[in-house]
Amino acid sequence: MRSVVLAVGLLASASAAAAADSFNAVTTRDSFVSLIEGRKLTRFGISLDVTPKGDIEGSAFGIPVTGKWRWEKGYFCRDLKFGQKDLGPNCQQVLVRNSVVRFVSDRGTGPFADLRLR
Repeated sequence: MRSVVLAVGLLASASAAAAADSFNAVTTRDSFVSLIEGRKLTRFGISLDVTPKGDIEGSAFGIPVTGKWRWEKGYFCRDLKFGQKDLGPNCQQVLVRNSVVRFVSDRGTGPFADLRLR
């Protein structure tokens, strides 16, 4: 499923306007790295390390999650594997509110997933 966001499977649908409601856009790689460096992205059953070097590692409900990411024209672009399943590439808008990071798939037009910084 191409619209799967970083956190694999636990998505809520919303319009782009609703996804951005009271969140601030993260528009640069440096801003994104300053948010995630040394912290985990978590959600019920999900724990991910997204490193400044471009790696993604963790698990979702006991299944390994691995991948790579890069920053491209204001978007977090990732290639992701959930266990043996290749989820392929997706560029996502990143929004932040306090300790919540929202990843909105398909360059901000698709479903979103909220993860907490720990």
